[in-house]
Amino acid sequence: MKILDRYILTSFIKTFLSVFIVIMFILILQAIWLYIKDLAGKDLDMITIAKFMMYTIPVIVPLALPLSIILASIMVFGNMAENYEFAAMKSNGISLQRAMRSLIIVVGTLGVTSFFFANTVIPWGHFKQGNLRRNIVNSKPAMAIGVGNFNQLGDINIKVDQKSGDRGQYLDNVLIHKKNPKRNGNFTVIKSRKGELKSSLKSNIIQLVLTDGNYYDDLFPENAQKRRSSPFVRSYFDTYTLNVDVSGLNNVDLNKADVTDNHRMLKIHELQTSIDSFTTKFNDNLSLYHKAQHKKWAPELMKSRIPDTIIAGDIKDNFISELKIYDQRRTIENTINKLKQQRSTLENRMFQLGEESKRIAKHEIEIQKKFVLGAACIILFFIGAPLGAIIRKGGMGLPLVIATLFFLSYHFINIFAEKAAVEGAFPTWVGAWMGTLIIFPLGILLTYRATTDQGFFDLGGAVESLLSRFKKKPKNPSTAV
Repeated sequence: MKILDRYILTSFIKTFLSVFIVIMFILILQAIWLYIKDLAGKDLDMITIAKFMMYTIPVIVPLALPLSIILASIMVFGNMAENYEFAAMKSNGISLQRAMRSLIIVVGTLGVTSFFFANTVIPWGHFKQGNLRRNIVNSKPAMAIGVGNFNQLGDINIKVDQKSGDRGQYLDNVLIHKKNPKRNGNFTVIKSRKGELKSSLKSNIIQLVLTDGNYYDDLFPENAQKRRSSPFVRSYFDTYTLNVDVSGLNNVDLNKADVTDNHRMLKIHELQTSIDSFTTKFNDNLSLYHKAQHKKWAPELMKSRIPDTIIAGDIKDNFISELKIYDQRRTIENTINKLKQQRSTLENRMFQLGEESKRIAKHEIEIQKKFVLGAACIILFFIGAPLGAIIRKGGMGLPLVIATLFFLSYHFINIFAEKAAVEGAFPTWVGAWMGTLIIFPLGILLTYRATTDQGFFDLGGAVESLLSRFKKKPKNPSTAV
């Protein structure tokens, strides 16, 4: 390796590692802030928090790696152009392509490595982080009762408007929905102006003392006619003590991993297996629905046209005009009800088939995204390196702004394209590759303009022509007095 290659390679690696660490740190903080509702008040130890951060690192690599490459390449080549190092290279017959040669090999290797990383480590990170976050949510929090929203504790859902006290034990405007073990649902409502937590939320039994409230309990009489009036019992209380068993929340295993079917948690061969299974199920459901539902529409509709008072026989096309007014009305109402039922059934079935189709599309996009990561790293390098040589500015100022704008544009295009592909707007591979396909010509253009010593856009002639129109023309000497 020549001295020039070693110098460029060392500068790029140092800058890339520094930028990558800073971006990873920022994205980890952003991830923690994103899941702050799940993590806050859970009385978690440092080991659990460290595990969550460790599992988050592979998840955010698809964002941090491409952004680090384009930013590092702009900074390195912009700094070299700003210090006239490229001018010195060109005076000695060294072109920009020659200066980029060692980095092309490194970035190409990084792009290939990122594919294997996306196929192994990233699914593992999603698997571990997703299950850990789910277990944390299901565990008993140290501040389990939040303000302004319902919180589930054992067999009750509780909502309070305000908390006070040194440990938040005093509650204002308490609303509780209590489950009935004998009936499926919340049939008991408790409202009180004040409440107090007498026991620690870390214990297995939470003792809640309510004052100045009402107790509502829905009745379920055996008589169906009485049941329609939705009767309930209301009682007033000065003080009411409620003991809630939360031992099940204390015994949650944070290492349990029972969620394995998320498309982000699967490798390529697992995704392909899932796609085959979902596609077969989708086709079977579609065929079953066609046989069981569509073929019944005409017979069911014909039945609705015939009232019970008509004796089976030949039915004329204008038979309804021969019926009595009552029978005509009854026939029309039956037909309308049948059509409404068929429409409702059709909408529900179409929604189910649409959700199954979206699930298949998400799995297909996930396969493509494992290849997109490596390709994006290489293409963004061919955007960043010539762009840095063109703008001739190093440091963290302008390069950071330009790199962020380019990457955000690429990232948002991918997000919108993937959502559109999931909805069926275009094929899934187009949705996964659209952002990369858009920036690919830009990389070729910038590399060409940088190697031919041209600017980002050649606006000099156009601007000069535009300004010349506003210049004051000199007077003709012959017309002067």
